[in-house]
Amino acid sequence: MRILVTGGAGFIGSHLVDRLMEEGHEVLCLDNFYTGTKANIQQWLGHPRFELIRHDITEPIRLEVDQIYHLACPASPVHYQYNPIKTTKVSFMGTLHMLGLAKRVKARFLLASTSEVYGDPLVHPQPEEYRGNVNCIGVRACYDEGKRIAETLTFDYHREHKLEVRIARIFNTYGPRMLENDGRVVSNFIVQALKGMPLTVYGDGSQTRSFCYVSDLVEGLIRLMNSDYTGPVNLGNPEEYTILQLAKTVQSLVNPEVQIVFKPLPEDDPKQRQPDITKAKTYLSWQPKVPLLEGLQKTIEDFRRRLSL
Repeated sequence: MRILVTGGAGFIGSHLVDRLMEEGHEVLCLDNFYTGTKANIQQWLGHPRFELIRHDITEPIRLEVDQIYHLACPASPVHYQYNPIKTTKVSFMGTLHMLGLAKRVKARFLLASTSEVYGDPLVHPQPEEYRGNVNCIGVRACYDEGKRIAETLTFDYHREHKLEVRIARIFNTYGPRMLENDGRVVSNFIVQALKGMPLTVYGDGSQTRSFCYVSDLVEGLIRLMNSDYTGPVNLGNPEEYTILQLAKTVQSLVNPEVQIVFKPLPEDDPKQRQPDITKAKTYLSWQPKVPLLEGLQKTIEDFRRRLSL
């Protein structure tokens, strides 16, 4: 098939591109390189089945494709809060343009949504039916509400134009190619430990997250795209860890000598995050396979190589 991946030079997008190329598809990678890098897709440059398009999806584009994986959007607080209006524009205008493209060429469309649509959840773990607890005027709203409107648009295109759509709600994902400055907890801890700096824990570290290794997530996205289920579907690892547990694990794997320091919790930081993946198991026969320790070791090695530490 001829497949478009928006945000294809990013962390998750580039791993998805790898899989699609390995499966023999023709892949168009569209990216404006705000958080993506050419290094992530270097191995495919010049390949006859691969095409790189430098483009900002807040502007329309005309292409001929069979499937669209719409991943383009800054996904870490550091990047999406740096230019919050642009983040909201990407989620709204970018999704609108991609849905318009899908409608015109009759392509199947997959939206990479997020667990952030649940906000600071009052229901635990979070099933797809939960409608969330989002502060619509908070500092994270540009991303949280942006993705919520992207889901709205996607379902409206599905109902009004009979467009084939899929929605994946992605929970915390980690692995090689994460940006070292993205402010996410896994990359923060690994980079700090490799540099011999104290590991920064916000709050008392009792808040929880669930960490899914990137290859597991990519498998879930491909299964969802090629399934008969529209979604939304939670894709994440249901194993729940406190931030302090994660800090101590990284500390033991990288540098037991580094200290752990505590700082105030950022505004609207969710206290708990854990996916209910019953739908993914039922409709996609999917569940994560890579345990946290194994995934962290691979991620640490990748950071060590890139930082030459």
